[in-house]
Amino acid sequence: MKTVAQLLSALCALCFLLFHSPASAAEPAKKVLYIGIDGTRFDAIEKAATPNLDALMVNGIHSPACLILGERYQKNDTISGPGWSSILTGVWADKHGVHDNSFTGRNYADFPHFFARLKEVRPNAKTASFVTWKPIAEYITSAADVNQNFEEKEKGSVADYDRYDTQATDAAVKHITEANPDALFLYIGQVDVAGHTHGFHPAVPEYVAAIERADKLVGRTLAAVKGRKTFAEEDWLVVVTSDHGGQGKGHGGGHKTPEILNSFLIVSGAAAKRGTFDEQVYLVDAPVTVLAHLGVKPKDEWKLDGRAAGLK
Repeated sequence: MKTVAQLLSALCALCFLLFHSPASAAEPAKKVLYIGIDGTRFDAIEKAATPNLDALMVNGIHSPACLILGERYQKNDTISGPGWSSILTGVWADKHGVHDNSFTGRNYADFPHFFARLKEVRPNAKTASFVTWKPIAEYITSAADVNQNFEEKEKGSVADYDRYDTQATDAAVKHITEANPDALFLYIGQVDVAGHTHGFHPAVPEYVAAIERADKLVGRTLAAVKGRKTFAEEDWLVVVTSDHGGQGKGHGGGHKTPEILNSFLIVSGAAAKRGTFDEQVYLVDAPVTVLAHLGVKPKDEWKLDGRAAGLK
């Protein structure tokens, strides 16, 4: 028969195992890096040298044909205003109200940016947005804790989206390094500008070069994430998508044009599945996937159109 001292020793050992074993360690903090690259065709990504996007696909799941319009509603134009609204709210244009780039009829009060949904469930969550298209900062991401636009359209000056995107990435890298965001959105605009100027096609060198520059910005941002002092205690999901493709030098009125209708979706990280999506995915799935990773279950009253996709 064991003595009292032996029993107490065994009890102490059990308590140590319960409270100090890896199984009882705190769960990694779930965080999201959400990247939008405007006007990017997937076939042009395949043509371009994109080691950072390629690595994200290897370490996650992707779709080369993420649709920018849903089956239920397709009356909005196939341009940036509706596209980024859907990417950031998780609903289609009949709900968020943005049908073109005028933003007339916008209804972000009822269908806000996913940052607002995150805050509704987790009020202390920290959010940040760094963009180079002013309407996103002005209309959509206005509720972010940090909300910065780097687009400068001064009268008589030449727009320089390579510089704007670099500045936005610099700010995102600084924020990731020095602050503690739970969800960070970075928008890169120069690929769309190259498409409008030279053509949206993998055979257009200037368009492909813009994608390669964007990939380097993605790489810098990923390096900042991996360089965080607390990275080992964190579970980062990286989601990358685009608002539309393009044909010729445009993408408006592309309701029946696959080169315009097909965007792409990458979901990458330890929490992501591997390979290629078997099912059809849509722009509105991206923000709902972000919310799911952050532990947010959509409420019925939110009336989201998207669903979580690509998570284990």
